[in-house]
Amino acid sequence: MESKGSILNIVMFPWLAHGHVSPFLELAKRLEKRNLTIHLCSTEVILNSIKKKISENDYPFLHFIEIKLPFNPELPPHHHTTSGLPPHLNYTLMRALDMASPYFSTILKQVKPDLVIYDIHQPWAPEVAASLSIPAVMFHTTSLSILYYGFHMNLKQGVEFPYPELNPQGSYFTKKVQKMFETLPAEDNFEERTPSHFSYLRSSEIVLTKTFREVEEGYVDYTSSLLGKKVIITGPLVTNPVEDDIIVETDSTVKLVIKWLDMKEKASTVLVSFGSECYLSREEREEMAYGLEQSNVNFIWVIRFPMNEKIISIEESIPEGFLKRVGERGLVIDKWVPQVKILTHTSIGGFISHCGWGSLTEAMGFGVPIIAVPVQYDQPINAKVIVKAGAGAEIYRDEEGGLNRLEIARVIKEVVLEDAGKEIRKKAREMKEKLVIEGDDQEIDVVVKELVRICSKHNSS
Repeated sequence: MESKGSILNIVMFPWLAHGHVSPFLELAKRLEKRNLTIHLCSTEVILNSIKKKISENDYPFLHFIEIKLPFNPELPPHHHTTSGLPPHLNYTLMRALDMASPYFSTILKQVKPDLVIYDIHQPWAPEVAASLSIPAVMFHTTSLSILYYGFHMNLKQGVEFPYPELNPQGSYFTKKVQKMFETLPAEDNFEERTPSHFSYLRSSEIVLTKTFREVEEGYVDYTSSLLGKKVIITGPLVTNPVEDDIIVETDSTVKLVIKWLDMKEKASTVLVSFGSECYLSREEREEMAYGLEQSNVNFIWVIRFPMNEKIISIEESIPEGFLKRVGERGLVIDKWVPQVKILTHTSIGGFISHCGWGSLTEAMGFGVPIIAVPVQYDQPINAKVIVKAGAGAEIYRDEEGGLNRLEIARVIKEVVLEDAGKEIRKKAREMKEKLVIEGDDQEIDVVVKELVRICSKHNSS
């Protein structure tokens, strides 16, 4: 069901997590503007959250299509997303999406797309597409570096990793990252989801990856040789901050945050946020609190708690007297805030981040220096990418993975205030200036050209 004037009709199928859905949505917006019809396929709860931010009327070639998961009493519809999902249900959600493959097949038969763009956690999606004679392309939503690091760990065991500067710092993270790439137990049917298997290899000729040319272009050829696929960079796919304006105008918490920021000096404040699915332990929160206090830098600290941690108030989650001691210098909140809107505020001079790739690309796109505190998954590698690119500094943990308040305070002061962080601040500004001048038009034009080529080749064969 291709819209009139459309070049291609595409079904996009992200994994059910905000960190995956967001880059798929941003890519969809850019493809839609080039007269490609996009059907973004996800669960009702995720599509509803998207519709609160954007209107299909604003993007005439962008459509939403719901996929229904099989009934499971453990997994009601509001849990058809990783947001707010109890950790013990992660595998259940993945299995439920696996079991929804017949529904996905029905969707493809109805939409009749020229192409499917799918995510790493649905290695069966290209098989379903192939059964209907539809090509499928993998979209890798995190750093290119974690992709080839994972492949190297799995496919070239015993061969020295060619980019030692990207190895995680210390034995703690080295073990955590390597464990991430181990094959999961057979009873969980997760073997194919590891990067050594078929999600990438089933992609039609190319793999799309969300990254900056300025940060990772030098690694493209090596990754292509590992995959046997041409790696195509999409650009950072940064969200337009204007889309958050309506939320700022209507949400009282957000208005409070913006008003507080308006009273701070230029580049004097750090945002502290660990995303929607990463949490600091009580011990880590204590070290972070004292580190922020000792840094003498203004800060907004967004605290979130795992569902199994019973927290009555913010006050009981941080050291006694902390809020009184920092006074107007600090704002601690436990509610959602528009991260993009905050990062673009003139008073922000640094971003203490868990190093989720979406958060990092936003910070780089808006010229904000990064203070890296990786927690899990791909984040230790992402932190190394940022440090190597010169756009941030890492707060190092001890051998057991603990944080230290003195190290936290030292790095914050260096990045935001001191001469030692001058080059980091300069590099962050340069990245923003490049994005403003070049945008991601060049990368998206290449993406469109490749997608058209694949579809044309498929149709002529």
